[in-house]
Amino acid sequence: MKSKDIESKVEEKLISFINDNGYELVEVEFVKEGPNKYLRVYADKEGGITIDDCEIISRALEAELEKDDFIEEAYILEVSSPGIDRILKKDFEYVKYKGRLVDIKFYKSVNNVKQIQGKLIGLIDDKIVIEESGEELSFDKKDVASCRLAVVF
Repeated sequence: MKSKDIESKVEEKLISFINDNGYELVEVEFVKEGPNKYLRVYADKEGGITIDDCEIISRALEAELEKDDFIEEAYILEVSSPGIDRILKKDFEYVKYKGRLVDIKFYKSVNNVKQIQGKLIGLIDDKIVIEESGEELSFDKKDVASCRLAVVF
């Protein structure tokens, strides 16, 4: 089974538990790093997710995965927060974090820069729109390597 198929199936198994318990499913990934495979679940909730929340989600997912043992390979299960500098991946996140400062990195230079920071306006017609130095700028999502929440100290 392909990694994307595994990720989709895990998301299907987990989504009702996540929604019923006030969590937000940020991302599921099934990746190989070194000799190991990792099934990673990133979750959040209003006010932030705790280690106890991660344990609760992990136990619920383990129970679901044991019912239908569809992952043939050995893997390590990790459940964690996406972090304070989370990468915005889903369209709804561009609405949720509107007004927040974001760091954008490009695959290749755009207007002679490889990265830029600005206040998130949103995702409009598949373009990430920010305000930078009082100017509204938009970038094709396909040109953006990552758009993450900026950490300001």
